[in-house]
Amino acid sequence: QVQLVESGGGLVQPGGSLKLSCTPSGRIFNNYVMGWFLHAPGKQRLFVATINWDGSGTLHADSVKGRFSIFRDNAENTAYLQMYDLKPKDTGDYNCAADRGIKVATTVENYDYWGQGTQVTVSS
Repeated sequence: QVQLVESGGGLVQPGGSLKLSCTPSGRIFNNYVMGWFLHAPGKQRLFVATINWDGSGTLHADSVKGRFSIFRDNAENTAYLQMYDLKPKDTGDYNCAADRGIKVATTVENYDYWGQGTQVTVSS
């Protein structure tokens, strides 16, 4: 199975920024749909953003529109989530996921492979 490894999380003050990265272990994912999900403590895992295989189509959750941006560099075999104007509500574990489908996907069950997560904490 493809394994995904996330990095870039950390502790940041409200209004700050972070850039999360997602890379596969052992396999390329250039033709996979990619997504990011937020899993806050004691809450359901929430959709954040998704991007199709060539980056031509994206979708972002209403809660992050205008603040977060998903993009990918297939030459580097890496997907990213650029996060600006971070808020305490953004705190949690961010999981990268890969889907062997074609269209962007917003639900957990659509994804085939998952990373273990990178922690983001937004606090003053």
